[in-house]
Amino acid sequence: MWNYEKRLQYPVHITKCDPKAAMIIMSQYGGPDGEANASMRYLSQRYSMENRKVIGALTDIGTEELAHLEMIATIIHQLTRDLTPEEIKASGFDKYYVDHTLAIWPQAAGGIPFNSCEIQCKGDTITDLYEDMAAEQKARSTYDNILRVIKDPEIADPIKFLREREIVHFQRFGECLRRVQDDLDHKNFYAFNGQIDKKPC
Repeated sequence: MWNYEKRLQYPVHITKCDPKAAMIIMSQYGGPDGEANASMRYLSQRYSMENRKVIGALTDIGTEELAHLEMIATIIHQLTRDLTPEEIKASGFDKYYVDHTLAIWPQAAGGIPFNSCEIQCKGDTITDLYEDMAAEQKARSTYDNILRVIKDPEIADPIKFLREREIVHFQRFGECLRRVQDDLDHKNFYAFNGQIDKKPC
């Protein structure tokens, strides 16, 4: 169970509509390396993770990703909330508008809907932690791409915060990986698999 604090993790105050920016940033809402995928990945992986400290890290980071999802939704909403029909048509936002009006809907920047096939949960500690580290780097790279094309400081400031958190998460998962490797054979991480090599019940 979580306690919900009614504030964003980092403030978002955007004063100008920019539907083109919204379409780009939307990828971090429902795209392949976005916050929805991250939260689903970590909050699902924790059930088959054996190390209790790693379970705690997955829970903490997965929960924070939900806060990031909330920030991205707020950015998109503030960028599109006062659009006129003329602005919608001129910006190319009309295709999205026809299907969703100005509601927030999870998709990639290219229009591909959210798809949980883009995440993986294997129940293998090493595999899942490498998956998590790669996911954080891909999200960081996506934020880098967003910052290359969006220069408005009202938008870029919270995006920079989110990018920094991806780096911190990558570091935390690296620490988790080192922690579990200490419990495994140092020459061959796969010399013994506690889940496979256990005696049957």
